[in-house]
Amino acid sequence: MTTETLTVTDETFEREVLGNDLPVLVDFWAEWCPPCHMIAPMLAELAGELEGTIAIRKVNTDENPELGARYRIMSLPTLMLFVDGEPVQALVGARPKARLLKELEDALSRFP
Repeated sequence: MTTETLTVTDETFEREVLGNDLPVLVDFWAEWCPPCHMIAPMLAELAGELEGTIAIRKVNTDENPELGARYRIMSLPTLMLFVDGEPVQALVGARPKARLLKELEDALSRFP
C-alpha cells in the first residue's frame, strides 16, 4: 500500500514532527538529488505499511534551509528518526527497504 508522504516546512515542522505522538522518520531531500528520488517511492510505500506505528514526513532542504541548518544536514538524502520530539538517529544516503526497516527496528528497540 502506497501513501502520499506528507511534506513539512519550517512553519509546520514543530506540529508535524516534534509534536507528533508517533516516532517520525523525516526524509531531508532536495529536487536535484537523484538518490532522494530513488528512495521516495519506497518511503511512500513504508508510510502506508507503517501507518499508525511510524509517521514519515519529508522536508525539502532547499525550500526550508532553517531545518537543514538546525539538524546539521550535510548530505542528502538524510533520514532522521525523531522519538518524543528528539532526533535519535540519522541515516545518511539511500538504502534498500529491508536495511532501512532493520535500522528503524534497532533504533526503536531502545525506547519503551
